Amino acid sequence: MQMPKYAVLQKVRNRKRTYGVTPRIPGGFVKPEELIKIAQVAEKYGGTLKITSGQRIAILGLEAEAVEKVWEELGMEPGVLSPYSVKNIEMCPASFCKRAKQNSLKLAMKLEKRFYGANTPNRTKIAVAGCRNSCTSAYSKDIAVIADEDGYIVTAGGSAGFHPRLPDRIAEQLTEDEAFYMVEAIYDYYNKNAETGEKLGDFIDRITANKFRNDVLKVFKEKINNFKGDDKNE
Repeated sequence: MQMPKYAVLQKVRNRKRTYGVTPRIPGGFVKPEELIKIAQVAEKYGGTLKITSGQRIAILGLEAEAVEKVWEELGMEPGVLSPYSVKNIEMCPASFCKRAKQNSLKLAMKLEKRFYGANTPNRTKIAVAGCRNSCTSAYSKDIAVIADEDGYIVTAGGSAGFHPRLPDRIAEQLTEDEAFYMVEAIYDYYNKNAETGEKLGDFIDRITANKFRNDVLKVFKEKINNFKGDDKNE
């Protein structure tokens, strides 16, 4: 049987294959009616709900024949479009948190809209945190934006899992707009120069952190100059 679209194969037990699907829930913020719908669809098709580490809700234990029907009835976009894409933007609830140094939620949602499903050489995670407490485990993400009292810090190349790697600090004391374009600069440079299948941290190690930082800063300066030029023309 052909692999169902936008589904992940789970363990095969007694030759029986079951699948999991994960709808898109930006930042983990879900409306009550959406939550009810997810629960109702899962119940209808015998699925089990799982709160994921990526701030989403997965429906597990589905038969292959049910996957397409589940997506139709949910009426939601898939959380992950491709293994070679931005997987998700994890974000803390900064505007609701007393510890937040910046209201990073606005920036996080802007990044989520910009990079949802964006193609990359390998699976890429982005995190945004409203303070250095980094409730999104930002330092283990490929790209991270962390708020501080004097602006935003941007890091790149973090990784957890099988081969953990601490990230490299690319820039700090950035404004909200500058942080957005710094993430774009990192994404563009990585997309243009890395090899297919190469994680961002591995790419940085291959070309050295200094070269990566210097080249990304050049891309960033061009982007921010264009942004400021557009502002003057308005």
